[in-house]
Amino acid sequence: MCSILAVLNLKGDVLPLRRQAVRLSRLQQHRGPDWSGVYADPHAVLVHERLAIVDVLHGAQPLRNADGTHVLAVNGEIYNHRALRQALRTPYAFQTDSDCEVILALYRDHGADLVGMLNGIFAFVLYDAARQRYLVGRDPIGVMPLYMGSDAAGNTYVASEMKALVPVCDAIREFPPGHVLDSTEGELRRYYAPAWRDYEVVAGDSEGPTPGVAQTGSAVATPAGASAGAAPMGDASAQIRTALRAAVQRQLMSDVPYGVLLSGGLDSSIIAATAKSFVDRRVEEDGRAPAWWPRLHTFSIGLEGSPDLAAAREVAQHIDSVHHEFHFTVEEGIDALEDVVYHLETYDVTTIRAAVPMYLMARRIRA
Repeated sequence: MCSILAVLNLKGDVLPLRRQAVRLSRLQQHRGPDWSGVYADPHAVLVHERLAIVDVLHGAQPLRNADGTHVLAVNGEIYNHRALRQALRTPYAFQTDSDCEVILALYRDHGADLVGMLNGIFAFVLYDAARQRYLVGRDPIGVMPLYMGSDAAGNTYVASEMKALVPVCDAIREFPPGHVLDSTEGELRRYYAPAWRDYEVVAGDSEGPTPGVAQTGSAVATPAGASAGAAPMGDASAQIRTALRAAVQRQLMSDVPYGVLLSGGLDSSIIAATAKSFVDRRVEEDGRAPAWWPRLHTFSIGLEGSPDLAAAREVAQHIDSVHHEFHFTVEEGIDALEDVVYHLETYDVTTIRAAVPMYLMARRIRA
């Protein structure tokens, strides 16, 4: 989890706007405590707060191409970055081992259509200084947050959290998942349009658009094991299993220790068990090398006597994970509400109720 903040279409002196951007970005620094980076020229300012996960030593942002004309600030993980590197049309001078740097290489070859080639979770701003062009993109289902706004002078702002835009923007809107904004086009474009978005196609009443191809014609990554049409139940079960295992495996990509949040319910138990099957080999090297941390750690939290805690213990024992159990009181949950609402940026009761124990557990894990 990192954060990005960009000021685009600059309407004034870059120096005060740069200082302002750095100040606003600090409001998101809880997302990226490891490093802060800034790029500024007379037309754009990009600020990045980094949480280091891949290429810890050299992956600081904003990322740049070799001649410094293409600049990228991204909050995300690109799971298929190695395959994308290998498929490049011509050699590219990578400056780091960051999974996100492949976005710059894809921009060179494909322009805005690069977003349909990414398998991952992401929110980014890419600035082309040579053409004074920028792209803003967000992952297909909106795992990574992203917002846009503008100030009275007409400067355009992009940020990971609304709190960074509130001090300066007259209006703030969410950047929609599965879309890209190309400044040369001036409008949002949906790049992710799988067949299952169309009820008639799913019901078998219409052929609809080709699965895995965006409405604009750019390629969209189809999940491993997915099929274009309906399949017999046995085949569908096998496809789901294959797709699930592939999804879990690619998300274990990390150069730092990781764990699984385990509630004892069906979803987290299946994910934990699947992760356990991959934990002894490094995903980053296609399983060719032993893992740096060959034991899976699982974490659970609940009120004293919670049945979820008992279920999580049972699952952890079954899969032989290193299990960590935390408890909290009702009073501690109430005390956390203000911080939870601040970070979630919502008053939705259901979301807050689910987030309170997650927030408390995250603090305990970090400690």
